[in-house]
Amino acid sequence: MESATKILRVGLPSGSLQEPTFALFAKAGFAISGASRSYKPSVDDPELSIRLLRAQEISRYVEHGFLDCGLTGKDWIENNGSDVARLCEMTFSKASSQPTRWVIAVPENSPIQSVQDLQGKVIATEAVEMTRRFLESHGVTATLEFSWGATEVKVPDLVDAIVDVTETGSSLRANKLRILETILQSSPQFIANHSAMADAWKREKIERLVLLLKGAYAARDKVGLKMNLPESRLAALLAALPALRNPTVAHLAQSDWVAVETIIDEKIVREIIPQLKQLGAEGIIEYPLNKVVY
Repeated sequence: MESATKILRVGLPSGSLQEPTFALFAKAGFAISGASRSYKPSVDDPELSIRLLRAQEISRYVEHGFLDCGLTGKDWIENNGSDVARLCEMTFSKASSQPTRWVIAVPENSPIQSVQDLQGKVIATEAVEMTRRFLESHGVTATLEFSWGATEVKVPDLVDAIVDVTETGSSLRANKLRILETILQSSPQFIANHSAMADAWKREKIERLVLLLKGAYAARDKVGLKMNLPESRLAALLAALPALRNPTVAHLAQSDWVAVETIIDEKIVREIIPQLKQLGAEGIIEYPLNKVVY
């Protein structure tokens, strides 16, 4: 009965990060369901209570103790100035495996050429505090307007510049904007409340969760590869294919044959398998990975 009362409250981002976050949790072994109907989706771990919230709010709720831990962007932790324990960073987003960037953007034909040229200008952004601190660090004072969205369309008619988040820059280019400066690179971070980390049970639960999430993240874009080959060809195969780092080699029941198993980047498999075959490998098997724990 005592263990049943122990619940870890976890905040996960709704919106664009929701789908890749759920996929990461699934690979870590946690199935989350019912998110389309409620901000309290169910999860197949009775010791977890999931809350779906805007990424912009999660770090504040973790800091103030409404949540024990959560996953949110570094950008919103910085913008909120939240005092939280940062446990790990995992670079994933809706469009790529690269960090997102918060940038200052101006119209292509704008006379503004530097951050100093923003003195006295009007800037629209959702990340008001982060932008204010950046401008202050450059000795610039500007009027900052909070933007609820569709920030790109506000220049040049309503504001002189915007500060917005971008992954590829395609939306900015489509709106005939050019990047003036990058304020911050951001990736999702798993964070925790300091009081939760001081509680023995919660700390252990959080650390186990982080371990599994990091293992699932490490397995992204990688596959397992195993094969058999004559032992006499092993040295030549490893010398020719440096991508096969630290493989596991085991002798087979058949004399003078070995089994080789390794983890490899998925993007090079299509090139490496024909080479393996040419070097004498047989019974080549490629298989997906859920977790890689180092």
